[in-house]
Amino acid sequence: MADITVRPMTPADADRVLAIYQAGLHAGNASFEITAPTWAAFDAARLSAHRFVAVDTDGAVLGWIAVSPTSARAVYAGVVEHSVYVDPAAQGRGIARLLLAALIVSTEAAGIWTIQSGVFPENTASLTLHQRAGFRVIGVRERVGRHHGRWRDVVLLERRSPAIT
Repeated sequence: MADITVRPMTPADADRVLAIYQAGLHAGNASFEITAPTWAAFDAARLSAHRFVAVDTDGAVLGWIAVSPTSARAVYAGVVEHSVYVDPAAQGRGIARLLLAALIVSTEAAGIWTIQSGVFPENTASLTLHQRAGFRVIGVRERVGRHHGRWRDVVLLERRSPAIT
């Protein structure tokens, strides 16, 4: 993966980040959302210290990862929910694994003890990625929401940092 670099996301990455996000939404197994937000909404909802992009040797953004707080309550200050998306043309190259590894380092350095995510059961590549990165399945929320006219389940995953006790 010497041809891929992970770096902090900047506002200059907005167009590519949102295009990759939309491509993931179009694929149908990434989110209940159907349209990527505006950059202003994306920026407001995610913690700036824990947003990364993977770029190739030409600087083209191939994927991104970011976190949102799960609650405003102080007791949950160390718990975040993340999203990771990779350009469909770049999938299968280990980019999501690199992004997730960078996120884990970043969040642990900031004292964040739990990263969680919800994944559609049909997204087996994402489930495998997360389990290999130390996430465990908490459970399945059955028929938690409708997506394109049908009920969908969501697998809840979390990674509890072994470094933060």
